[in-house]
Amino acid sequence: MPQNHYRKCFVKLVQVICLLTLFHTIDGICNPFRNSSENVSQSTVPIIWVLGGPGSGKGTQCAKIVEKYGFSHFSTGDLLRDEVASGSDKGKELQEIMKKGELVSNAQVLSLLETAMKKVTNSKGFLIDGYPRQKDQGAAFEEAIAPVDLILYFECRDETMVARILHRASQSAEVRADDNEDTIKTRIATFSKNTNEILVLYPQQTRRIDAERGVDDIFGDVQNFIDATLAIKVAS
Repeated sequence: MPQNHYRKCFVKLVQVICLLTLFHTIDGICNPFRNSSENVSQSTVPIIWVLGGPGSGKGTQCAKIVEKYGFSHFSTGDLLRDEVASGSDKGKELQEIMKKGELVSNAQVLSLLETAMKKVTNSKGFLIDGYPRQKDQGAAFEEAIAPVDLILYFECRDETMVARILHRASQSAEVRADDNEDTIKTRIATFSKNTNEILVLYPQQTRRIDAERGVDDIFGDVQNFIDATLAIKVAS
């Protein structure tokens, strides 16, 4: 009799454990970003914002960072263009905003970014390209995900950025609605105003980089800043 009793208790215990495991698995599937955001905030991997005006070369530098460090790269510009290309109602709304050279709302950009980040596991680092674009977005990002560790700001003269974008447009088979000179100048002016407001809030995390130089020279500075940040994260 005692053996049967213990056997029944053991079976019930196994059943409870299985049910708890199942509930945990379902919860992880239904709430992936909640678990992901907790891991990001508690991990030793860096969160890096990459800022620079249109044509500053930050996209090229992001590609080199990903190649060297294996970070997860999220470009808000690409996320926006992908949504436009999807032809969804949301994409059509975004397209009209971008045609005018205006900024997409904070809520819309953060929503796209969150959705993309939900899919990432075991990242070596998070490279956020082109975000935040307004000071309120920085606070929203840190509240929803985690504090930023490093801000790489690629500084470039307005005339250099305009010339680079126009050259890129002339060489590309893809026609972008926002690649005309008037819209470019509007984008640059908007970017400069908003970025200055962002950077004053993060003096300790911000590293300014002269983006008028060659790609490799620029990346040399980038590596130094990232390596220093990695060392701090590991030590902490």
